[in-house]
Amino acid sequence: MIDYTHDPAAQSWVESAEDHPEFPVQNLPLGVFIPADGDAPRIGTAIGNAILDLKALAATGLLPDALGAALAEPRLNALFALPAATRQTLRHALFELLTDAAQEETVAPHLHPAADCPLTLPFAIGDYTDFYVGIHHARAVGALFRPDNPLLPNYHHVPIGYHGRASSVQVCGAPVFRPNGQTLVPGAIKPTFGPTKRLDYELELGLWVAGANPLGTPVPISTAWERIGGLCLLNDWSARDVQAWEYQPLGPFLAKNFATTVSPWVVTREALEPFRTAPAPRTAGEPDPLPYLRDPADAATGMLAIDLEVRLDTAAMRRAGLPAHLLSRSTTGEAMHWTPAQLVTHHTSGGCNLAPGDLLGTGTLSGRDPAASGSLLELTQGGRNRIELPGDETRTFLEDGDRVTLRAAARREGFRTIGFGTCAGIVLPSPVN
Repeated sequence: MIDYTHDPAAQSWVESAEDHPEFPVQNLPLGVFIPADGDAPRIGTAIGNAILDLKALAATGLLPDALGAALAEPRLNALFALPAATRQTLRHALFELLTDAAQEETVAPHLHPAADCPLTLPFAIGDYTDFYVGIHHARAVGALFRPDNPLLPNYHHVPIGYHGRASSVQVCGAPVFRPNGQTLVPGAIKPTFGPTKRLDYELELGLWVAGANPLGTPVPISTAWERIGGLCLLNDWSARDVQAWEYQPLGPFLAKNFATTVSPWVVTREALEPFRTAPAPRTAGEPDPLPYLRDPADAATGMLAIDLEVRLDTAAMRRAGLPAHLLSRSTTGEAMHWTPAQLVTHHTSGGCNLAPGDLLGTGTLSGRDPAASGSLLELTQGGRNRIELPGDETRTFLEDGDRVTLRAAARREGFRTIGFGTCAGIVLPSPVN
């Protein structure tokens, strides 16, 4: 699947794409933007510091006819319902148009300055599922509550997940209101209701589903990677004190359903082909996955080489002009215990149907080193250790005015680094007292 569109020497006539750290011509992520003139949302691709209007470009006849109707839609669902081969013709056509200087005069009028164009949710999300594939996160959190048995017996056998709330998934930049909920203060007999005092973030990747399988028809592991249309960054905001009181016996509810933030650009599966790599080997004593979750190709190249980071800036830091503080860095290869294909296969193994635009979260992606933790719950050891910030501030959990920013980049020697853009949100006070 690696082809000429991944050539690291390829150059675009769009000048800002040449040295762009995230959106060179080898990336071409898809998203939905609103033109500066206020027109309706439309599908575009990021190239350097610009957005190329694909609806307008399709109207000129420069893109394959099979894509026209899908590109005229205000969301990516119809495009991701098309066969993978058809979607790949879009990548090829865009790459050729943006690397051929002879096409500049025709294509340039359909470029918009990215800084002038708000970005919206790329899909109408039908369903959202959040997994728990970060093994170091699972161990660290488990150790806080079960020091002698951090991982439950099922963790190595089944990709753990729960069904989240699609209606509260929002795009980067949308405010995050501090949620209210029931909590039980240590030593208290009765719970109280009010704003969470232990608001946290979770560093995750989001997997956008492409294609559809009929209800009752599982997706075999040998073809499951084909059902991943693209990836984004995902922050599954969490109210830890609410979660601790409510999660038994059925799992997350109000502690997770108030907000999930995703980055607006969808880095396509085709763009990520050079960054496929082998999953981390299981350690001695860990069981192999059951047969329905095993495939030679997935075992050889089922993981992705993606670097992740989290930064935090407070309201006081922004007023003082201080840069965002780096909280942690991690990598998918070290963090993920299950591959994207295994998540799709397990999700559908009971006959569940996945539809174009469904969203799967990986769960928190923490590294082995505690400094590579993907949540404040881990970084502060459940609130016992304070994090020192610039300007003499400290944090155990998020306060109002705090902004959390996630970033990611796919890197591999011999290929251009491609980025995911930002996934950011600012915490605002609870709107209900």
